Order: sequence, then C-alpha cells, then structure tokens
Amino acid sequence: MNFGDALRLIFDPITQFAALVIALVVARTLVSGHPTNRFIVHVAFFAFLTLLLVGHDVAPWTTVLGDEGLAHRTFIGIAKASWWAGGAMVLASSVRVFLIFERKPREGRLIQDLLVAFIYLGAALSIIAFVFDLPVRTLVATSGVFAIVLGLALQSTLNDVFSGIALNLGRPYSVGDWIEVEGGVRGQVVETNWRSTHLLNDTNDLVIVPNSTLAKATLTNLTGSDSVHGSKVVIRALPTRTPAAIEETMRTVLLSANSILKFPPPSVSVTGLDGSAIEVELSFKVASLGQTGIAKNEIFDLVYRHAKAAGIQLSTSANAPMEPVSGELLKHPGTPWRLLTSIPLFSALTEDEMETVANSMTRCTFKKGVVIAPQNASMTSLMIVRSGVVSVELDNEDGVRREELTKLAPGDLFGERGVLMGAPEPATMRALTFVVVYEIAKEHLASVMHERPALVEELSQLLAKRVETEEHLKAEGGGGAEIHPPTLAAKIRHLFRLPH
Repeated sequence: MNFGDALRLIFDPITQFAALVIALVVARTLVSGHPTNRFIVHVAFFAFLTLLLVGHDVAPWTTVLGDEGLAHRTFIGIAKASWWAGGAMVLASSVRVFLIFERKPREGRLIQDLLVAFIYLGAALSIIAFVFDLPVRTLVATSGVFAIVLGLALQSTLNDVFSGIALNLGRPYSVGDWIEVEGGVRGQVVETNWRSTHLLNDTNDLVIVPNSTLAKATLTNLTGSDSVHGSKVVIRALPTRTPAAIEETMRTVLLSANSILKFPPPSVSVTGLDGSAIEVELSFKVASLGQTGIAKNEIFDLVYRHAKAAGIQLSTSANAPMEPVSGELLKHPGTPWRLLTSIPLFSALTEDEMETVANSMTRCTFKKGVVIAPQNASMTSLMIVRSGVVSVELDNEDGVRREELTKLAPGDLFGERGVLMGAPEPATMRALTFVVVYEIAKEHLASVMHERPALVEELSQLLAKRVETEEHLKAEGGGGAEIHPPTLAAKIRHLFRLPH
C-alpha cells in the first residue's frame, strides 16, 4: 500500500466512522461509573459524528440516500442511525447528570427513568422515519392496536408495574422497614422493583408480594419513624378479685419486666368484664421489632408468677374441666413449700429435705424504697421473693445509685453468693414496691447439705449459671471473671466444712 492509498483510507468516511465508534467504546469503558465523564464522552462522539456526516453531505434529519451503491447506502443508514442514537445518549446522560432530586432520590430516579425511556423511544421513531423511510403515523396507529392487544394479554404485569410506580411515589415504606399486609403477611422489606416487593418474614423465608396486591391492601408500617415498636398482651383472669386489684398486679408485672422500655411508660387497662373473666390489656414498647417476642415471653412468665403470688387465678374456657388439686399441694399447702418447688436451685432436694428447709423459712417484709441488702454486703441468708419487685442496682464509690441492672420478681432469689460462696453482693437490692420475702438461714441450709453432700455438685452447677449472668450484666457484655462449677463446689465444701 503506497502513501496515496493510505491517505485515501484515512479520509474514507467508513474508516473514520469505524474509528469513531471504536473510540466511543474504549472511552465508555474507561469512564465507567462516572456519569459526568460519560456525558462528556457522549457529547464529543455526537459532535464528531455530526461533523463527519455534514462534511460528507449527509443530513441525518432527511430521508435522502442518493444513487450510490448498496455498500455506501448501508453505511449512510448505519451512520444516520448512530447519529440519532448518539443524540439520545447525550440527552439521557444530561438527564442523569443534571436532573437531580436530592431530597427525594426515589422520585428523582423514577422521573429520570421515564424521561430516558421517552428519549430512546423518540430516537427509535426518528430512525424508523429518517433511516428506513417508513410512515411513522401508520406505524404508530398499527402499534396502538397491537399495544391494546398486548396490554390485555399483560394486564396483570402492567398492573404490577403501575402499582410499583404509585408505591415508589407514595413511599409508604422503604427498604429495611417491617410492614404487615392485610391478610397476615408480615416481614422486612429487602427489595422493591417495578413488579414486586420482597419481604423477609420472621422465619427467614423470602416472601414475594406483587405490587398490585400491596397497592390495594391495607398496609401497616411497623417500623414507623424510629426503631421503637409497640405491642400488647391480653390477660383473662377469673373474677375472684376486684378489677382494681388485678389491674394493680398487672402494673407490677410491667414494673418488673426488664425487656420493655420505661419511656414511654407502659400502661394497663381493663377491657372487659363478665361472669367468667376480667380481661386486662398490657401495652408496652420495646427497643426494636425483634425484641417483641422476647418481651412477650417475659411478660407471660411474670404474669404467671405475680398472679400466683397475689392469689389471682387465670381464666379458662367455659367448657374446660376444673383441674383437681394435686395431692402434693394438699399435703404441703404452705407458701414456703410452693416457693421452694418453683426455684430450680432446690429442684434436686428430696421431699423430706424440702420440708425441712420450708419449716425453717422466715417471712420478712420491706416497704417501698427500702434497701434490702446494700452493695458489697455479705449476706448470711437466702432471700426468696414472695411478692413485689426488687431492683438490682449498681452503686458507685459514693454509694449513690447509678444504674439498674435488672429486676427480681416473685420466685427469684438473692443472697446465694454470700451463703454458698462467702462472697459479697455485687449490687444493691432495693424494694421497688412493697416486698415480701422468705428467708433461709445459712445454718438451716447447712444441715441439709451435711445430710446429702452430693447436693453441692448440683448447687454449684446452678449457681455458676447465676453468677455468669450477674457478671454479664455488671460488665455489660463481657469482662467478668469466668466461674467454673468445680471451683464453686470446692468453695461451698470449704465454707460448709463438707468432705471432698
């Protein structure tokens, strides 16, 4: 190839067009992910392509093709189609760069997508009209009929698409929100698109709900403006006590709950009364939706314990047979026996050992606000809460209350560290309400342990779990010394002078 042939090849419009397309592909690859740079590349491509076509007497906005050969006419058609496509890319890039909705990004993205779609639709119609020289009006009319037929066939899909547009504009929920759909479907929004919304339910299953269903159904956004979530528990009790007494007991239940928020304060309301039951609703709030199940489990447990301590019987259905009183309760009707049987620490005792401990228990009462046991005190008796609420508080060096670690309800005990380990109390025990406790002196517990030394192993296992929980609360998730049951067993044997 001589110099003249090379020069003619360089100035050939087909060669120049091919080089321009290659340059566009390379430039788009280099500026991938940068909308502004991509806009500049599109403008440059469109400008150079316009100069190329006009310089060779080609008008992209006309249908004139000339009398040249087939290869030249094919090139002209491709070049004109590329010119219209390049113009559409410039307009679409400008929409992406300059049309920004900072306060409403979802609506802005939707408008951008619609404008870009109209731009490319216009470019396609222009290519049909000026490149292929087809009657656009006839094509639009024919496509209108086809669109009607297609719309009827895709009615459900189009309904989902337009419902998705409405939901994106209305913004009843966002990704990450927990929503509940009419009909019982509940889950966390993990993805929203034009056709459906994807929810992750409580059992970690993916639920895909069509947007048309969401647009028609009643939605409840469980997340709200913050992560705090409200819940309620309905309790039915036999009308053996006054509604006011039952309401007061339920308020004590909420006061002793550790997994609900103090502010806003929980509430109790009597919602029903008839000959078979008194219905009470306990309303409370938790820090997040995921804490609802934990809070309800604690509330149900506390309702049972406080109701049992207050002598309140929970309601049964009208047709349910009455449970016969067990022989054990007839034989041991006293409160000390019932308290011991409800505490895992004494579940290993035999009936005779249980009766010995129960007969030695002493009843004590404390007024509201009274310190039952100060922090670092070495207790010589086990204290079992019979009724009321005891607050476990961590004090600073000056003795001023600093933080509430947890609360104790009927059936809970404290003082076991001093009795079984000779260790001081890790926190202050304060009566939040009028509190009744039953006391087991160390010497009475020692007599039982001397009769059955194997009880030490069982007590050390249970006590190790209790100490680990206390250290966890005190250190707020770590830092407490690890307690081993064998070490505890050795301390208990040494303290009670038991043989190894």
